Amino acid sequence: MADDRWLVVGLGNPEGEYGGTRHNVGADAVRALVRREHAELARNKRTRSEVAELRLGDQKVVVTVPTSYMNRSGAPVQATANWFKVPPERVIVCHDDLDVAVGALKVKRGGGNAGHNGLKDIDRALGTPDYLRVRIGVGRPPGCMAARDYVLRRFTPDERATIDPTLDTVGEAIGSLVSEGLEPTQNRFHAAG
Repeated sequence: MADDRWLVVGLGNPEGEYGGTRHNVGADAVRALVRREHAELARNKRTRSEVAELRLGDQKVVVTVPTSYMNRSGAPVQATANWFKVPPERVIVCHDDLDVAVGALKVKRGGGNAGHNGLKDIDRALGTPDYLRVRIGVGRPPGCMAARDYVLRRFTPDERATIDPTLDTVGEAIGSLVSEGLEPTQNRFHAAG
């Protein structure tokens, strides 16, 4: 029998080297949620991730940030989902998205991952792309800059002023997903973005 927990994943690369970059906004948003809920992420060697357990409303939520590099996120996500008995349809992955304007949020289930290697690895590990996604906008690279270079750059001060409030809003979107469902959450947060 599947547990009634949700699993919320924040994608990023190792914080020491890549903290504050566009590619780490998923992990940053999840850390902001954990702080807001007065919880603490603890290293879990078994799942190769940092994990916290909390409640959002009446829902039990496991929050995790894989300690691997982004393109190797699948195994830690699968290990955490298995350990806490969370089925893919109750997994929420927070990640950067080049196709969403800086600071905007989009929420969806499944779908293409437009070259996002972290999502591709999670799809393979879970055996399905049918999990929920909170897409955090980081915008398109300027000029001819390669996407891989762009996502590893830090935000400009102006962009930081836009993205920081969004990181807090992600926690609200997650709370809405686990308590109200996908469509009400889309209606609320897509209109705001």
